[in-house]
Amino acid sequence: MKKVLLVDDDVTLRTALTRYLQNRGYLVYEATSGEDGLTAFESDPPDVVVSDVMMSGMDGLEFCRRLRESRVGQLVPFIFLSNRNDVQDRVQGHQTGADDYLGKPFEPKELLAKIEAQIERSRRIHTEIVRLMQQAVPAADTKSGTKAVTPQPLPLTPAEEKVFWEVIRGKTNKQIGDRLFVSPRTVQTHLSNILGKLGLENRSQLIRYAFERGYRLPDDPQEDGEES
Repeated sequence: MKKVLLVDDDVTLRTALTRYLQNRGYLVYEATSGEDGLTAFESDPPDVVVSDVMMSGMDGLEFCRRLRESRVGQLVPFIFLSNRNDVQDRVQGHQTGADDYLGKPFEPKELLAKIEAQIERSRRIHTEIVRLMQQAVPAADTKSGTKAVTPQPLPLTPAEEKVFWEVIRGKTNKQIGDRLFVSPRTVQTHLSNILGKLGLENRSQLIRYAFERGYRLPDDPQEDGEES
């Protein structure tokens, strides 16, 4: 289940959007300010952030700026909502680090379309990173004449190791859950344990860790079956 962090101090709008997104299969976390948004993000990073601009305390611009300064928050899709919708306001939002900007009032289905587009874009980027790293490591071994790195045994339980290899393949929590016959929440628990044991912060770091240390993907007959 995809997670949305919704940050807005308008309780009526926040409640309506939360219900709308939940009815369409999203897990929604709510926050009422930039400070609360940062705390919620650090506790459980979402798949996408949707934030108002004008809020009491830390506003949306500062929230986005602070999020982009953190390693975990650099690549998460970020969408601004705002009553201020002239060109300069939209430019400022993008310059701060937002991926998209939606002026109020708006149709919830338009926000949903933007959320889905940003999540899909993030998935494609992640898949491409995996592909490039898979190509780069064997090439470096052959061209440099250096010996391939012998990977050390992973300090993981058997269940965690299965999740490890699926994450390296670029699978989402839902896809991993379907393949391993467990819930996405269980997958996230295993992933959190993996990151903690390896001293990493996110999926991208885990992929880099794996390929830099010689953990090569085994052949996946199930993958072949899915493509046929």
